[in-house]
Amino acid sequence: MLSPERPLPAGTRPAAALLLLLLVLRGAGAQKGDGCGHTVLGPESGTLTSINYPQTYPNSTVCEWEIRVKSGQRVQLKFGDFDIEDSDACHFNYLRVYNGIGPTRTEIGKYCGLGFPMDSLIESKSNEVTVQFMSGTHISGRGFLASYSTTEKSDLITCLDNASHFSEPEFNKYCPAGCVIPFADISGTIPHGYRDSSSLCMAGVHAGVVSNILGGQISVVISKGIPYYESSLANNVTSKVGQLSSSLFTFKTSGCYGTLGMESGVIPDSQITASSSLEWPDQTGLVNIWTPERARLKRVGPPWAAFATDGYQWLQIDLNKEKKITGIITTGSTIAEYYYYISAYRILYSDDAQKWTVYREPGVDQDKIFQGNTEYHQEVRNNFIPPIIARFVRVNPLKWHQKIAMKVELLGCQFSIVRAPKFTLPPTSQSSNDFSIQTDKTTSSPEIKNTTVTPSVTKDVALAAVLVPVLVMVFTSFILILVCAWHWRNRKKKAEGTYDLPYWDRAGWWKGMKQFLPAKSAEHEDTPVRYSSSEISHLRAREVPAILQTEESTEYAQPLVGGIVGTLHPRSTFKPEEGKEASYADVDPYNSPVQEVYHAYAEPLPVTGPEYATPIIMDMSGHPTAPLGVSSISTFKATGNQAPPIMGTCNKVTGRTDSSSSAHALYDTPKGMPGPGSVDELVYQVPQSISHFTGS
Repeated sequence: MLSPERPLPAGTRPAAALLLLLLVLRGAGAQKGDGCGHTVLGPESGTLTSINYPQTYPNSTVCEWEIRVKSGQRVQLKFGDFDIEDSDACHFNYLRVYNGIGPTRTEIGKYCGLGFPMDSLIESKSNEVTVQFMSGTHISGRGFLASYSTTEKSDLITCLDNASHFSEPEFNKYCPAGCVIPFADISGTIPHGYRDSSSLCMAGVHAGVVSNILGGQISVVISKGIPYYESSLANNVTSKVGQLSSSLFTFKTSGCYGTLGMESGVIPDSQITASSSLEWPDQTGLVNIWTPERARLKRVGPPWAAFATDGYQWLQIDLNKEKKITGIITTGSTIAEYYYYISAYRILYSDDAQKWTVYREPGVDQDKIFQGNTEYHQEVRNNFIPPIIARFVRVNPLKWHQKIAMKVELLGCQFSIVRAPKFTLPPTSQSSNDFSIQTDKTTSSPEIKNTTVTPSVTKDVALAAVLVPVLVMVFTSFILILVCAWHWRNRKKKAEGTYDLPYWDRAGWWKGMKQFLPAKSAEHEDTPVRYSSSEISHLRAREVPAILQTEESTEYAQPLVGGIVGTLHPRSTFKPEEGKEASYADVDPYNSPVQEVYHAYAEPLPVTGPEYATPIIMDMSGHPTAPLGVSSISTFKATGNQAPPIMGTCNKVTGRTDSSSSAHALYDTPKGMPGPGSVDELVYQVPQSISHFTGS
């Protein structure tokens, strides 16, 4: 360590003297010196720093840490920060790590400077390790921060690691004990999450997933950040208000953090008792009693308050059966006029309300003192790691402000099968002055929201196993019924004939269907659609041309009906006047002085005859024109209702007749057909004769 052959510089002799003194004290069991900083040595993990870390460590200091874990295990050491000046080549400013404790220890390594690899681990060969820090005369250097655990914790991190050091969206790490350090900050709370700049292990202690005395495993989930992070006080850790960040992290837990019934009223008033209750008359003379049932968190009104102000007061809650209790939330009086609160307390628990056990952390021989409130309205949460399994819980106030007053809620879930062993000790009767704890103050009230209560797993699984298949079968049957009904309806529609609709709906149906059907080519028109005169007679005059116009390739003539000239198509038997487009505003060229009779369709052309009939050309020069207001005779006649006459001016038709034609006929028989004697075979009816006036 120090060579006797080499004289010590004058500035280093005090350090050597301190070291020799430390060696003497170590033989008597002393493990610390004047160069030790923040130190927590747990049974499986811990944290240690040099003095004044992260500020510059002083000159001429020395410290040794003796670390022991369970027999058969080995120790691994990891550094979160290392800055020891190496101006003297590690002669008087250094850190040494040894295998073992005492005179038989062997050196693992001696370290100084800035080149120490932070990701590397230093492993021992036994379950005991000695870490020695020594400083001489130096100018700068922060010192070091190191964490240790057993070698089976392969994912060990230090108290300085935060979420931004890891790129995975989800990961598991092991936090050492002692990560509640004064130089680390966290922002946020549960269940909203913590800012990504927060220390992972310190946030784990605040959230109640790991213990500062024991350390533990954390399961971290990274997600998108939020604009604002709340401040809260929990497990002796105060989180600060944080601003917007790109990401945040939360912890996966067992979900056993639901409220157990104080706020909701599940726990009846008869199951909340206390050692005493405060009674006092108000200005009107009415006596006010701050009874135990008033100790319900978030309830409006006064809290429970004890009549006496000593360390023997208690508030007891009966949960009716054993439950797994993982935490507690407390407030003060919540009334500004009565600035009362409890700043420190103990927790006792029992199964029969006769034998009580004081809560202690594993490996610790002293009762656990919980930090309470620092003001009258703030909510403060403390978690039990490991949890308490009990039916009765007592809160024993140890320190308070003015009077003992509080509101409370228990956190936990239903008790499963496994139960941790308990050590029963009689409650000690000590006054509040016998307990000395350090409490941190905060300026804002935390908001703790617990959303899950563990249900009865077996009942839910059995119910789901029955309901899920039944719901699947019902849904499948419903779908099959709908499909079958749809197919049956389509099949019924296909079975109905296209032209089997009632006579009163065929025209409208045909107009609606034409726009969805492809146009027929002239080559495939072998069988024309025929309509009887009785069906047409039921149609109105304006519907007839519309029906005729929808069929481009019809083989029927388009008559001039009701003064409306329809659009003529290539195979029509009539041709409108050249130079004038036919429209619905044109006047009927054929007017009859007698009752008008409308035919919707002319008779079809002969199959073997020409495509167009030859019209008769009449010479009207020798006959007088019909006077205005007298309509001409229709060329068609059919039974049925008479259409109303269409008023308008008459167009004069000029033409000539064949010498062999009758002077009274407007149309002749088509070519290729027998004469008028054969009435049954006529395609066009012979028009009625009209009386002509003698021309001038």
